[in-house]
Amino acid sequence: MAEIDFGNTKYYTNRELSWILFDHRVLNEARNKGIPLFDRLKFLSITASNLDEFFMIRVASLQDMVNAGYSKCDIAGLTPAEQLKLLDPAIHQLVDLQYSTYNRTLLPQLRQNGLQIIRQHEELTAEEAAFVDRYFEENVYPVLTPMAVDSSRPFPLIRNKTLNIAALVHKKGGKGELEFATVQVPGVLSRIVRLPSQGDGSKIILLEEVIERNMHKLFLNYDIVCAHPYRIMRNADLTIEEDEAADLLKEIEKQLKKRQWGEAIRLEVEADMDKRLLKILREELHIEESYLYRIDGPLDLTVLMKLYGLEGYDHLKSPGYTPQPVPELPAGCDIFEQLRKGDVLLHHPYQTFEPVVDFIRQAARDPQVLAIKQTLYRVSGNSPIIRALALAAENGKQVTVLVELKARFDEENNIVWAKMLEKAGCHVIYGLVGLKTHSKITLVVRREEDGIRRYVHLGTGNYNDATAKLYTDIGLMTCSEAIGEDATAVFNMLSGYSEPLVWNKLSLAPLWLKDKFLYLIDRERRYALDGRPARIIAKMNSLCDRDVIEALYRASAAGVKIDLIVRGICCLRVGIKGVSENITVRSLVGNFLEHSRIFYFENDEHYEIYCGSADWMPRNLERRVEILFPVDTPRLKEKLLHILESQLRDNVKAAVLQENGTYERTDRRGRAPFEAQAAFCREAEAEAKEAGRESAAETRTFIPEIHQQQ
Repeated sequence: MAEIDFGNTKYYTNRELSWILFDHRVLNEARNKGIPLFDRLKFLSITASNLDEFFMIRVASLQDMVNAGYSKCDIAGLTPAEQLKLLDPAIHQLVDLQYSTYNRTLLPQLRQNGLQIIRQHEELTAEEAAFVDRYFEENVYPVLTPMAVDSSRPFPLIRNKTLNIAALVHKKGGKGELEFATVQVPGVLSRIVRLPSQGDGSKIILLEEVIERNMHKLFLNYDIVCAHPYRIMRNADLTIEEDEAADLLKEIEKQLKKRQWGEAIRLEVEADMDKRLLKILREELHIEESYLYRIDGPLDLTVLMKLYGLEGYDHLKSPGYTPQPVPELPAGCDIFEQLRKGDVLLHHPYQTFEPVVDFIRQAARDPQVLAIKQTLYRVSGNSPIIRALALAAENGKQVTVLVELKARFDEENNIVWAKMLEKAGCHVIYGLVGLKTHSKITLVVRREEDGIRRYVHLGTGNYNDATAKLYTDIGLMTCSEAIGEDATAVFNMLSGYSEPLVWNKLSLAPLWLKDKFLYLIDRERRYALDGRPARIIAKMNSLCDRDVIEALYRASAAGVKIDLIVRGICCLRVGIKGVSENITVRSLVGNFLEHSRIFYFENDEHYEIYCGSADWMPRNLERRVEILFPVDTPRLKEKLLHILESQLRDNVKAAVLQENGTYERTDRRGRAPFEAQAAFCREAEAEAKEAGRESAAETRTFIPEIHQQQ
């Protein structure tokens, strides 16, 4: 073992290329004939949304490094320039597959099911054309702002991610010199225009086609030579000099405005765009050939999520799932009383997020509650938790909220919430300099007969009641004295400079969480060398920390069986002789986004199990405030182990990492199909039903006693 260099770059995969493989796995769901047609549209839309963010942040970051002359190699031994060179064909291949899926598979199947998407306005019947023209004049024309470019009018700012139509025009009555013009497709209007239906089927046309058909009405003194839609992506990675900023909130507000002016890093155009028009766009936007995407189909496939929402097509979608009640916390119960009976584990979205909201609501109204402290990373647009915190402050509670202003793409939203909470009387903290606070923790301090008691909620996901219906996450609610002391210490650290000498249960990044993981992995390695039971199961979103991967390699080489469930990026390679032969990696892409982080260590048959907010990534372990919490109650530990084992059994939605770096669906030959997410839905429904029966039985036995007393 001493001869193996576990840090050798050939044992690692580049994180960006690994991400491309992840988006391919999502795309595979759009290509999966075994799921409903509209679900496939949804997955294709998700791949487009994913790719947008990848360009704005990851590709932009690599381009910044190249521009700055930064040439340090990544975990796989690649410089930023080398990574961009490898990404270029990989992304183009992904986009080609997106549109091949759309054009060759989904569009024909939509037509077969009575829904036709008009690709070009020339396909409209006379009656449909009249409707479209009338719709344009009444609803679209008043909103549009056509912009010409000439000596007195410079090339306008083309905003990030907006859809636009470019045109070449010349004055009527003569050929004249060609002039460039552009108009933005307004985001305030629905991009999907439903045409009057005749018979059972439906037809829709996209808004850009409606505008393109009527472009001549925007430039009355000109003839339209050609008109084509285009879309650009800009560098959206904020550069915030926190040490220099006197006011972090104002600095982020200033940087957000710059996002619209970021360097253009991607240009999408219609495949048949006029070459003269394309030349102007490329020159004005400074777009290299590698960042040009000629698209055979509608630009910006995120529109398919709007299509998914069309009424009348429920039969082409998976049945909706309603998150089930939590048996230990029935609606209307006194949550504090229930938690004094024992810890409660929540499994979202199979179980409802409502107990977490009720926890804050009850605390806000309870006269015995003295203080509420909470971290907020991402919340929903009309957050009931924000309202409850504001109410608590108005009711005289001591309310402290850490609002992470640097939560990417939620900065503007979080600024609004921060100001609102301050206005309500909450003490708002804007995070720590140089660190994002990504931990999910709520502390409620309550005065009771036997003294002060602390109630804590810890989670793997955000305090967002909307995404809690879509993301799989774990929450722990407890009044453990040890965890309560640690929770107090966490908030004292976040609001001031106080750090306790000793921690009871919680492990924090960036202090020593990484060391904790390395210790736990190495402990399994030592047990394996001693011939004792050793195993690791770890579930997370991403795995790309070199130190953690190297520790896993060492444990594998010592004989530790390691099963990893990694939804997205994975820089670890499997099947390397003497290095990773004992490691398996699987990724689950299903109806719900896998978001929970669960870590199991066998510990010589005295297994320990943890949940937390951190992935095994350098940013999480070294540059963020993260919390890892143990789950000690035997019954709850068994529940978490069951979740992990079920996902390892999944042979419907799982793709397994191969030695060559690709992912393949699990081999189901001779085995009955088992889908973990569907199984968790059934289990949650069965638990809720059983709890309802027990509650009804208690009521039936209780009512006669009341009558007897009367």
